[in-house]
Amino acid sequence: MRDTDITGLVIGAAIEVHRELGPGLLEAVYHACMVRELRDRGVSFVAQHQVPVIYKGNPLELNYRVDLLVEDHVVVELKAVHALDAVHLAQVLTYMKLARRPLGLLLNFNVPVLKDGIRRLILSAAA
Repeated sequence: MRDTDITGLVIGAAIEVHRELGPGLLEAVYHACMVRELRDRGVSFVAQHQVPVIYKGNPLELNYRVDLLVEDHVVVELKAVHALDAVHLAQVLTYMKLARRPLGLLLNFNVPVLKDGIRRLILSAAA
């Protein structure tokens, strides 16, 4: 499946969740609904995918959890915040780099129109 196909599936599911619920709820609600929506659409994903931190070949006592890893390819981070900030982008880029996945989506559900809360991120080969 192509990158655009995968991100299209995720964005379509997110639009449906947002259309159904609107803005103003907690992130956990949107997460649970995204899990349901992706499952209903037959999309392969892992929720709360654990990403270890490896330093010089040694795992550290530090792990991150990616909200959704879709089709074992796209890191998806969900937010329900007033506005996306640089720290949110850094969070997703960190997950992408540690998980060795070049594509990420940052979805903020706390917006009147979901398209205004979508950020697509691509890790450069040099990252």
